[in-house]
Amino acid sequence: MVDVALQSSQAAVRTARKQSSLRNLLNRKSTIAFLMALPLILLIATLVIYPAFYAIHLATLNKSMARFVGLGNFEFLFKRETFWLVVKQSCIFAITAVVFKALIGFIVAHFVHNIPAKGQRKWRGMLLVPWVIPPAMSTLAWLWLFDPSYSAFNYTLGLFGAGPIPWTGDANWARFSVILVNIWVGAPFFMIMYLAALKSVPDQLYEAAAIDGANWWQRIWYVTLPMMRNIIAITTLFSLIVTFANFDIVRILTAGGPLDHTHIFATWAFRVGIEGSDIPLGASVSLFMVPILAVAAIFILRDISKRGNEA
Repeated sequence: MVDVALQSSQAAVRTARKQSSLRNLLNRKSTIAFLMALPLILLIATLVIYPAFYAIHLATLNKSMARFVGLGNFEFLFKRETFWLVVKQSCIFAITAVVFKALIGFIVAHFVHNIPAKGQRKWRGMLLVPWVIPPAMSTLAWLWLFDPSYSAFNYTLGLFGAGPIPWTGDANWARFSVILVNIWVGAPFFMIMYLAALKSVPDQLYEAAAIDGANWWQRIWYVTLPMMRNIIAITTLFSLIVTFANFDIVRILTAGGPLDHTHIFATWAFRVGIEGSDIPLGASVSLFMVPILAVAAIFILRDISKRGNEA
């Protein structure tokens, strides 16, 4: 009887401990946050992770999707000059656009930040318009501006005696055009992110720097940029991913022309996979973005981690 009573009391203690630990786990903010985010995690897993693995599966099949070819599609791509042209153009397009979007966003954010508080709301609303408008719709307006026959830009240049420019008919000008439109669409995102970061920088730091004799440029270099490094890195990484995967601007403005000289990964994958009826090869093209973006993400996130450890 004593042994039975002892075992029952031990079982009761274990049950009480389990209930207490479960109660403590449910009371943690991190657990509650995870449970609240769980539906979104499952949705992302369904809409992102599954298609990603399915794309990997497609990339290992032949054109008719009836036979396994392993890495044959990638070997075929590596032998095509157009593929390496697309790699080069995608890197130029993404890096150039992100650099100028970050620079313009930083300058405009400083401009808005120095405006009195009453007028900031109006300026923020106006400057966010290019980012709020769907890119496909705004690109159609840019297409009219670049039109070879009725171009508003060429008409304006003609007033000053300058010759017409083949905005979408020449390879170099076509690259410039798609990069310009991407900058116009994406710069407001950088502006609003940097503006939020600027508002979080304590004024006491600027006052201390001014007392030490720092000029305007030194306050930006030694106070503003160090305080904004993490948000700059995260914003740059996010924009780099979105820009690499851009489709609508290039598709509407140039459709990859002239002679494939403005194709990037997304548009060429569409051309090969959908229009060329070779879905496995198109999947292989789109998957080639993954290692490039993974390398960029590793460098940027590692830099953020180092700064966090130093802090």
